[in-house]
Amino acid sequence: MKQILQNLQTGETLVAEVPVPLVGRGALLIKTTRTLVSAGTERMLVDFGKGNFLQKARQQPDKVKQVLEKISTDGLQVTLEAVRNKLDTPLPLGYCNVGRLLETGAGVSGFVAGDRVISNGKHAEYVCVPKNLCAKIPDNVDDESAAFTVIGAIALQGIRLIAPTLGETVVVTGLGLIGLVAVQLLRAHGCRVIGIDFDASKIALARQFGAETVNLALGEDPVAAAMRYSKERGVDAVLITASTKSNEPIHQATAMCRKRGRIVLVGVVGMEMSRADFYEKELSFQVSCSYGPGRYDPEYEEKGQDYPVGFVRWTQQRNFEAILDMLADGRLDFKTLISHRFSIDSAPEAYNLISDGNPLGVLLEYPERDAQASLERVIAITNHKPAAVAAGTAALGFIGAGNYASNILIPAFAKTGAQLLSVSSASGVSSVHVAKKFGIRQASTDTQALLADPAIKAVAITTRHDSHAYWVGQALAANKHVFVEKPLALNSSQLDEIER
Repeated sequence: MKQILQNLQTGETLVAEVPVPLVGRGALLIKTTRTLVSAGTERMLVDFGKGNFLQKARQQPDKVKQVLEKISTDGLQVTLEAVRNKLDTPLPLGYCNVGRLLETGAGVSGFVAGDRVISNGKHAEYVCVPKNLCAKIPDNVDDESAAFTVIGAIALQGIRLIAPTLGETVVVTGLGLIGLVAVQLLRAHGCRVIGIDFDASKIALARQFGAETVNLALGEDPVAAAMRYSKERGVDAVLITASTKSNEPIHQATAMCRKRGRIVLVGVVGMEMSRADFYEKELSFQVSCSYGPGRYDPEYEEKGQDYPVGFVRWTQQRNFEAILDMLADGRLDFKTLISHRFSIDSAPEAYNLISDGNPLGVLLEYPERDAQASLERVIAITNHKPAAVAAGTAALGFIGAGNYASNILIPAFAKTGAQLLSVSSASGVSSVHVAKKFGIRQASTDTQALLADPAIKAVAITTRHDSHAYWVGQALAANKHVFVEKPLALNSSQLDEIER
């Protein structure tokens, strides 16, 4: 299948061939029809990749601190090699995916094959996404509009933190995709809205959606406009959806707000704040986290444990559903936000556009292909010369292609002259990267196929610790010699399973 990857060392965006992921427990396998390029977030990743080492360091000072700490413990050479390997690993792009459900994993209910669904899946022809990060699309919502659902949920979560009431005046600073969606949502809440930006075309859209506007490029004063529009009382809340290194958006927000006003940050701005600005008005300030409760919680996202609706009314999945319901009711207009359409094969052109220009909604379209016929989970690496091996050497397969495998184990096995035949990983991206780097002949997401290959006599297991025992048992049952990084198992019950 085709997937969009970015090289963090060079900033190059490419369309790569990777194996289709296997559907895991609690997950959905989706055949993609549309994805949305998030110009703000993905531009930052592209710009980061194009920067040199010094520019990268300036953009991520927290990572620099980690590197310095690693140097003090592991030494300079080891640390530099680890940094190079990290930057050499391709990064999958995207998080706004629409498609048709092909398969469901064990433990999934509420979805059936054939459903149209949205998810936070990557830009790829097929994605495997945990069930709590997916939602069904109503019949009267088209795929192009549905592609904005995840972006819409980000705006909605910021608004939920503001907790606006009917008739309140709210400022939206930054009228990119999230800002323009926020304007529509706030108007649907019955709020009076002021939109602030430098771009005349985005300001025109905000006015079309019912907002008063301030054009900073024309030198208009946002504080004066906010005071005038709020009858000199100050606005009730400010939602900051801008992306800038300047501290001015937060300072302006404090000047606009009434006493005990609320400020919520959704975007990325400078955060050198004045205590006096907040103290005198008793203002509240909060940073919004992505799509809503459940984000970055592995129990919710990876294991499918939902939060009880009586205690957490709006999880990220329920925020997705709320956006889709409003689209179905005609209360949101996302079609107007589409500025460009590209095929998946032309994705590099789309990323050049967002890097050099200032587009709004950039959609990627995926070709219609027979879903079952194109489910290739084992691919041959034909564009890279395999490593030379001596006759009679051991034939190896690798289960897992993470940092330890790619940085330590696989290079060590390669130096022995072993015959490296196949490597498998859950997503397929890392297995393709490792296979190309070390001359391995196959990359796979189907570990059972690797174990069933009679040419592979031994396997190295380099997966997460809690899966070691399972794969050791599977490999022994397939009559393979096994190398496993420690620990062999985490508890005695796993050892019993291996013995059986």
